[in-house]
Amino acid sequence: MRQLIALGGGGFSMEPDNPLLDLYILKQAQQPSPKICFIPTASGDSDNYISRFYHFFNQQECIPSHLSLFEPPTRDLESFILNKDIVYVGGGNTKNLLALWKEWELDCILKKAWNQGIILAGLSAGANCWFEEGVTDSYGEGLEAINCLGFLKGSHCPHYDGEVERKSAYHRLMNSRKIQSGIAADDGVAIHYKGQRISKIVSSRPNAKAYSVSFENKVIEKELQTEFLGSY
Repeated sequence: MRQLIALGGGGFSMEPDNPLLDLYILKQAQQPSPKICFIPTASGDSDNYISRFYHFFNQQECIPSHLSLFEPPTRDLESFILNKDIVYVGGGNTKNLLALWKEWELDCILKKAWNQGIILAGLSAGANCWFEEGVTDSYGEGLEAINCLGFLKGSHCPHYDGEVERKSAYHRLMNSRKIQSGIAADDGVAIHYKGQRISKIVSSRPNAKAYSVSFENKVIEKELQTEFLGSY
C-alpha cells in the first residue's frame, strides 16, 4: 500500500518537546524497530538538522539513518533507500530540493520506494514536494507557486497558521489561477494519505487543523476533520 504523510509543520525540528507526530509516523510502519531515513536536502544537509534528527530518533524504537547528497553514504542510492521502512524529508528550500533530487535521480528512486510500500513523510518543503504544486518562499521574496513531483494530486500549503502570509498567499495564488485547488495544513498537523485518498488527519496541537481550499468563482476554504493525538 502506498502511504505518504505530509506535515504542515511540527515534528522533532519544530516541536522538540512534543513527539506526537513523529511517534505517529513510526507507528505506521507496524513493526517493532522500523528503519527510518532522514533526507535533509532542502536545508543544504544542515549538520545541526541532522543532529536533531538523531537526538530524537536514537531515543525511539527504530533504526535511524540519513542520506546526504553532499556526502553520499554510497553510490547506490536506490539500494540504500529501498532498504528503509520510512523516508522522512526535512524542511527548507523546496526549489533546491527538487533540483538536487532530479540531478541525482532521487525523485525516481523515491517514487519506486513509495510504490513498493515504503512510507514517505516530510514537513514544509518535505511535504510540498510530493504534490503537483506547492506554496513556497524558495525564491527569496514573497510566496509563490512551485511545480513539484506530483505523487499526490493538487496543491499544498504548509504552515497555514504558522506564518502570517501563508493563508493570504494561497488564496491570492488561487484567485489568480496561478495554483490549483488543494490542501492546507497548520503547523502541528499531519495528513496521512493511502494512495491518493486522505486516510486520516492528525494533530499534535489541540486547535491545529487541515483545510480543503478550492476555487469556484471565489476561494472556498473547508475545515477538515482532524484528530488531536492528545497531550504527551
